Amino acid sequence: MLALAFPAHAQWKWRDAGGKIQYSDLPPPNGTPEKDILQRPAGLKQLVVIQPYGTAVAASAPAAVASGPSKAELEKQAKQKQQDQDTAAKQKEEERKLALQRRDNCSRAQENLKLLQDGMRLTRANDKGENVVLDERQRAEEIQRTRSVVTSECR
Repeated sequence: MLALAFPAHAQWKWRDAGGKIQYSDLPPPNGTPEKDILQRPAGLKQLVVIQPYGTAVAASAPAAVASGPSKAELEKQAKQKQQDQDTAAKQKEEERKLALQRRDNCSRAQENLKLLQDGMRLTRANDKGENVVLDERQRAEEIQRTRSVVTSECR
């Protein structure tokens, strides 16, 4: 029980923009003025970070190192990554469905081509719903059309 009463090992204390005192085991957000950092974890010293034009700015070690993304940015990145994974999964599923449909179309087109090339009498319903026998010209046109379907669907 006594161990729970002690503060966290690396304790930060700072005044936020609203003037409230904040406590955390993480350093204050980037942009917190040095005068508002009231307490650092033991053993941390201030570092001088050299700015591009030779001006020096005092900063704490973790603030200089912890310039990575904030919690909100990390959450946003995680959300984006999840959305990307979901999109990829949906795209993969769609590609799988298209491949199945293409395979089905291929097998049907190949069966139709065999029927057309076998020379059997074939009929087709006309506009009035009557069965009409395909003549040689119609058969040749249908064979050509079916071959193009086989070429496009059976790759």
